[in-house]
Amino acid sequence: MLVATPAAAQTTTPAPPPVLTAAPQPATAGGNITISWSGFVTCRAVTISFALDGTQIATATSSASGSVGATVPAATTAGSHKLTATSSNTKCGTAGTALRVVVPPPPTTTTTKPPVTVPPVTNPPVTRPPVVTTTTTTTPPTTTTTTTTDTTSSTTSSSSQPSDPGTGVLILDKENIQPGEDLTATGTGCPKGAPVTLKSLGQDVGQTVADENGQFKSPVKFASIEPGRHKVRAECGIVLVGNVDVTLSSSSGGTTSTLVVLLFFLLVGAAMLRRQFSGLRG
Repeated sequence: MLVATPAAAQTTTPAPPPVLTAAPQPATAGGNITISWSGFVTCRAVTISFALDGTQIATATSSASGSVGATVPAATTAGSHKLTATSSNTKCGTAGTALRVVVPPPPTTTTTKPPVTVPPVTNPPVTRPPVVTTTTTTTPPTTTTTTTTDTTSSTTSSSSQPSDPGTGVLILDKENIQPGEDLTATGTGCPKGAPVTLKSLGQDVGQTVADENGQFKSPVKFASIEPGRHKVRAECGIVLVGNVDVTLSSSSGGTTSTLVVLLFFLLVGAAMLRRQFSGLRG
């Protein structure tokens, strides 16, 4: 009798699961990626949908393997997100993978400042002070001679002349002085508060300061002086000029001698007259 022996049990190796990849990694929010798959069962009239965090981003016709382009949504945040591939017939295959996404930095906005307009520099006109022309006028002296019975003297009158009749004047309180005698100068026409220097014969003979009206008054002191006419100059920004005569008085001895001579001639004349009268009487 023959006994049937059952056939050896057949062993079946399960197919590997479908594989899903995406490139580039990491992807950029708003940028393009390429999705690739393999190990899917080919089914007719079936499509594969690709979704990122549940939002569909691409579709493809069902095939065992392939690739398709897609765009990462611009609103995707930075980090790891889930990318899935699902066949419309789940028996044909389903796969998933992680997709890392980075967010590009915001564009740099360059603000161009408007040009700064610098107003032109206008220099004010230069005002120069008026030129002061000083004219010195010298009046020739007038000499008057007076004769008396005992002495003869010559008096020379002098007047102080301003450097410019329209500018100022210098007045000396005396026209004639003896050496060592006091002399005072008064002037007008100087600038307000200007220093005043009095000079004669190249030496300083007085100093003062003009008041707020341009007037001044100062004593004149000669260190040494000789008889004759001398010019006094007042310098205060302008030049004022005045003249003074220095004379020497005759000594008392000279006056006495003159009186003696005159008395002698009077006596001689009287004697001669007496003789003439005596001859007429005889």
